[in-house]
Amino acid sequence: MTQTTFAEAFVPLKLANRSLAYKALAVLIGTAFLAVSSWISVPMFPVPVTMQTFAVTLVGALYGWRLGGLTVVLWLLESFIGLPVLAQGVPGPVAFAGPTAGYLVSFPIVAAFVGLLAERGFTRNPFTAFGVMLLGNALCLVLGAAWLASIIGLEQAWDFGVAPFIIGGVLKSALAAATIEMLRRSGIRLS
Repeated sequence: MTQTTFAEAFVPLKLANRSLAYKALAVLIGTAFLAVSSWISVPMFPVPVTMQTFAVTLVGALYGWRLGGLTVVLWLLESFIGLPVLAQGVPGPVAFAGPTAGYLVSFPIVAAFVGLLAERGFTRNPFTAFGVMLLGNALCLVLGAAWLASIIGLEQAWDFGVAPFIIGGVLKSALAAATIEMLRRSGIRLS
């Protein structure tokens, strides 16, 4: 029996074996998916409810830690230069200075974290995939709330930046795990 190396353990969508042009197209599609997911938004104060964490975790799981993290960074750069790709179309540096900044900064970390776990084989079945997505959502809430707490205090950060998003995080994690399973059953090779 041969031992599988880390790089061979899980190759999401086999993007690592593709040409640079193919990877660039995948990144472009990924940033568009992230933007569309951002526009699905329910305004709340101080942080809106969006499908961003669903998209961030899914991109991480499907693209792997390097390309997933890079895709999310490029999406954030699109916003930073003024493209309306974030929730409520808030472009530019304003989004990175307000109450949502911690969540935005967490997104590439979350994508890379989920991608790393996916590459280690933790998204091979729907139950462990759900756990991975849940961990990704939790990491986003912790990092985002840490920034928010520096602005409005710890108790209010919990009340306005974590508690209202827990059920949504669980649901988005289940949806992301179900999406991975659906792709696997449709014949798209994910491992």
